[in-house]
Amino acid sequence: MQELMLGALLVLTIAWLVVRIRQNKETTRAESRRVSKGDDEFHAVAIKYSSNACDAAKALTGRRFLSTAAPKLPLAECNFAECHCKFAHYKDRRKGSERRSPFAPGNATGGTGSFARERREKTDRRDTGRHEW
Repeated sequence: MQELMLGALLVLTIAWLVVRIRQNKETTRAESRRVSKGDDEFHAVAIKYSSNACDAAKALTGRRFLSTAAPKLPLAECNFAECHCKFAHYKDRRKGSERRSPFAPGNATGGTGSFARERREKTDRRDTGRHEW
């Protein structure tokens, strides 16, 4: 009887381990998909057109849009019977090496905004003016 109980316990333990290993593999796969999707977080598009394009497409020259916020083709303002515009794809919406620092002041070097001036007084708040040395 004891051997039967030990055998059942062993089978249950092995079954539990198999289930745990499968769950870990599925979690790992989901995490790897999430990580690879993060690379496409800033996927961008620009409108690519031929020389005889409409004015609406030419007005968007040099503009990149996040792929989720890009306008539909043909553009609503397009006045051509047959549109030949396409999207050019980019990994990132930003051009070149533009990387703004949140720690830089808001000036020509590329900060993220303006900051209020220092409002604290420059005197020591603990100084009473009386010195008894």
